[in-house]
Amino acid sequence: MMAFWQIVRRDLLLARRQGASSLLGVAFFVIVVSLFPFAVGPDAIILASIGAGIIWVAALLATLLSLDRLFQADFEDGSLDILVLTRQPIAMLVLAKTLAHWLTTALPLIIASPLLAMFMALPVDVFATLVISLAVGTPALSLIGAVGAALTVGMRRGGVLMSLLVLPLYIPVLIFGVGAMGAAMMGQDASSALMLLGAISLFALVLAPIGAAAALRLALE
Repeated sequence: MMAFWQIVRRDLLLARRQGASSLLGVAFFVIVVSLFPFAVGPDAIILASIGAGIIWVAALLATLLSLDRLFQADFEDGSLDILVLTRQPIAMLVLAKTLAHWLTTALPLIIASPLLAMFMALPVDVFATLVISLAVGTPALSLIGAVGAALTVGMRRGGVLMSLLVLPLYIPVLIFGVGAMGAAMMGQDASSALMLLGAISLFALVLAPIGAAAALRLALE
C-alpha cells in the first residue's frame, strides 16, 4: 500500500513541477464553457436549458485532453519500464496513476463548476447536484481513459486513436450526468441517475485497472 501512495505522490509532484501545463485541462474547461454565452446570447432561459450539457461535455473533453500525459511521459523517459519491473502489481500502478490524474484534472474541474454554473445561469439549488454528479462520474472518465491511454502508449499520433476508442465509452457517463442535472432542474429526485453514475464508476474501478495493465504489458514487451 505504501508503494501505491508513493506513486500518487510522485505524479502529484511531477504535475506541480510542470506548472501551467498541468492546468491546461482546467483552462480548456473554463474557456469552452465561457464561450457559449457569447455564442448563444445572454438569455438566461436558453443558457440554463443547455448549461448542464455544456458543462458536462466540457468536463469530458478536458479530461480527454489530459489523458496523453497519463503514461506517455513515463514511457518516453523509461520510468514506466522501471515501475512495471517492480514487484508491485501493474493494476495497482495504473490505479495510482489514475488517482493522481483525477486529483490534478477532475478535482479542479469540480471545484470550478459552481462558478461556471453561475455563468450559465443555472439555478443555485442545482449546484449541489452538479458538484455531486461530477464527483461521482469523473472517476469513470479517468479510469476508462486510462485503458485508452494504455492501449495507445508509444504510438505515433496515439491521441487521435485514443479519442476514437474512449469517446464512445464516455457516452453513458454523459447521459446520466446530464440526466441528474435535468432531474434536479425539474424539481425531481436525481438520486437514480447519481446511483447509476456511481455504478459506472465502480464498474470501471474493478475492470479498468486490469484492462490497462494488460495493455501496458503488451506495449512494453
